[in-house]
Amino acid sequence: MSKVMQEFPPEEPNQATLDNWRKAPYCNWAFHHVRELVPSAEIQNDPANVWELESASLDTSKIGLDEALIQTDTDALVVIHDNKLVYETYRNGMTSRDPHILMSVSKSMLGLIAGTLVERNDLSEKDQIIKYIPELANSAYAEATVRNLLDMRVGVLFNEDYLANEGPIIDYRYAANWNPLPKDREAGDLRSFMSSLTEADGSHGGRFHYVSPNTDLLAWVFERATGMRYADLVSERLWKPLGAEASGYITVDRIGGARAAGGKCFLARDLARVGMMMSNGGQRQGIQVIPKKWINDITHNGDPQAWIDGDFYDDMGQREMHYRSKWYIKREAEPLIFGLGIHGQFLFVDPAKKLSVAWFSSQNNPLNSPTFEKTFETIQKIRNEFS
Repeated sequence: MSKVMQEFPPEEPNQATLDNWRKAPYCNWAFHHVRELVPSAEIQNDPANVWELESASLDTSKIGLDEALIQTDTDALVVIHDNKLVYETYRNGMTSRDPHILMSVSKSMLGLIAGTLVERNDLSEKDQIIKYIPELANSAYAEATVRNLLDMRVGVLFNEDYLANEGPIIDYRYAANWNPLPKDREAGDLRSFMSSLTEADGSHGGRFHYVSPNTDLLAWVFERATGMRYADLVSERLWKPLGAEASGYITVDRIGGARAAGGKCFLARDLARVGMMMSNGGQRQGIQVIPKKWINDITHNGDPQAWIDGDFYDDMGQREMHYRSKWYIKREAEPLIFGLGIHGQFLFVDPAKKLSVAWFSSQNNPLNSPTFEKTFETIQKIRNEFS
C-alpha cells in the first residue's frame, strides 16, 4: 500500500510536491488533492438546486471491468444511463466526495460554455481574438478567430510534448504555477506567456494542431467579453444550472489567471452529469443548460480532413473522427462524443443510448496507447449493454 502523504508529516520520499505531483505513485494521491499543491479558485455550485439522480444497476459481468480498472490505474468510474446512476466505483484512496483533476477534459467544459456566450451574443465565433485582447496584435494569434481556437486550428508554433525538458511547454508550466520555478527564472503568468508565442506554424483554419494555451487564451477572451472571472463564468453558465452536487475548482496562476486548458477539478458524479445533460440535448430536468444547436454543432460539424491532416490521427488509431469546440467525435451511425485528458481522464457521451461515462485515472505516463485502447475497448462493451 502506498505511503504517499500517509504519515504526520510524511517522510520526504513520501511527500507529494509541485515537483512530482504528476508522476506515480504521487499522482495517485495528488490528482484528487490538487488544491493542496497549486493555488485555485472555487467554481461554486448551488446547494439548493442539485440534480438528484435516481439509481439503477449495470451488469458488469460481461465487461471485464475489474481488469480494465487495474490496467488503466483508475481512480473513479461513474456511469449514468437515462438520468439514472447505474454504476460507480472509487480507488486509490479517492471517494465520491473528492474532486479530481480533469486535465484536458477541462477544455471540453470551456467548449460548452462558449455555446452560451454565442447564444447570448457575448461574442461571435467569427470574432478575431485581438478584438478582445489587443495586447496580442504582434503575436501568432493575430487574425485568429474564436472558432479557430475552439477547433484547435491556429497556426501557432508550439510543440505539445509532455515529456520535454525544455522549450515553450516548460515556460508554460512555470507560468501556470504547475512546476516549481528555478531560482534563475522569472515566473510570468499565463497572459504574459501568450505574448511570447510569436512564431507561426501554418495558417489559421488549417489542420488540427493541438495547443493547450489556445484554451487558456479563450478563457481570457471570455473574461473580457463578459466582464466575469472565468471561474465565476463556469459557475454561472454551467455548474449551477447543471445542478452539480458539489463545488469544483480550477488552478490559477500568480495573478489569478485560470488554467482553463487543464486545471478544473470536479466530482466524478458531477462530470457524469455534464455528459448526461449533453445526451439530453443540453437539458437537465427541463432546464436548457447548453443550447441544443451547439450540442448538435459539436456532434456533426467538425472537419474530418483537418483531423486526418492533424496532430493526433495516428496516435488515436486512425479512427474516423473530427474535433469541434474542444470535443472529440468518433464518427459513426451513433456518434461517440468524448473529452480526453492526459494521465487517463475521459468523459464519454453517447446521445443515442442516453449514456454518460466519467472516467478518472492516475496513470504515470501522460499518453499511453495500450491504456487508451483498453479504455476504448471497455467503453464499447459498456455501450453494448444498452442496446
